[in-house]
Amino acid sequence: MHETAAAVTPAFHAKLKKSKLQPGDILFVRVGANRGDCCVVPAGIEELNCANIVFARPKVKNGFFGFYFRSPLGQSHLLAATTGAAQGVINTGSVAEMPVPVPPLPVQRRIAGILAAYDELIENSQRRMRLLEDMARALYREWFVHFRFPGHESVSRLPSALGDIPQGWEVKPFSAVASYINGYAFKPAQLGTEGNPIIKIKELKAGITAETPRNSGDGIPGKYNIRDGDVLFSWSADLDAYLWMQGDGLLNQHLFNVVPAEDLSHAFCFHALKEAMPRFRALSLGATMHHIKRSALDQVFTLLAPIETRKRFDHLVQPMHQQLIILTKLVANLRCTRDLLLPRLLSGQVEINMA
Repeated sequence: MHETAAAVTPAFHAKLKKSKLQPGDILFVRVGANRGDCCVVPAGIEELNCANIVFARPKVKNGFFGFYFRSPLGQSHLLAATTGAAQGVINTGSVAEMPVPVPPLPVQRRIAGILAAYDELIENSQRRMRLLEDMARALYREWFVHFRFPGHESVSRLPSALGDIPQGWEVKPFSAVASYINGYAFKPAQLGTEGNPIIKIKELKAGITAETPRNSGDGIPGKYNIRDGDVLFSWSADLDAYLWMQGDGLLNQHLFNVVPAEDLSHAFCFHALKEAMPRFRALSLGATMHHIKRSALDQVFTLLAPIETRKRFDHLVQPMHQQLIILTKLVANLRCTRDLLLPRLLSGQVEINMA
């Protein structure tokens, strides 16, 4: 549970009989951009309530229906129950009447077990990714923020605009360490279903999905092409730096493709930007949707160590980034396989071994 989640007192919780959740309950988002999203309340979590979310309580909590409603098949049925033109809302009455497959209990348990194995592989891969991200970030901070880089004991400190820094290091604005290419302003007619995915803020946060618009790239200048390992800077709304890891794509407006200067690496620029994000956000403008002006790139500074130190950092971190790319693709393949497997198991296209 997120640390900022709203809470009620134990006494008030005891009165909220209809909104109390139990492990195995399935939560549905009824309205908004994430309409149809659902999750299963895990075991070991007690005293939860839900607000503005509908939940279903399967009579048999073996995980099967959780997998069904999270699958593309179940999601399509949920979204088909949407009513309202301006802001779609999933009609709970329609959901209650929705026909769902109900295999025999042993088959339900077997299907849930097969799909749970995929979820476990996905979670293990995601844990490895979090460890790699934490290791790379910690290494950058150790060397370039706390100045505990190899051989730091013999390097004296000199005053600078950013305080005392190791001798031989330079203070540079971010405008001097990279070029920043703003994404292409795609017109509605250019948003199709074939070609390379168009990378927007949504894709940075949720990845490439079936809803991601595509374009063949014909007539789009090559500078808007994005590849694995590119550094993307969301300068509007989200205000963050991302390492792109989901294959070739086309960059949408409101995002910068960060192209490092000749002697700098993508790995270094990514971690330098990530570290500087609080300073960029402090310079953001806008009452409702914040954005960063290009001039902020001249106002926010970073430190450049001598090239030998940066090369040693790259030698350690670039393999971590490459492993992150590999694991990202593995997770995407596992999810795709899991989602394709459910309807085939239900239809008998894939035989279920009940042994």
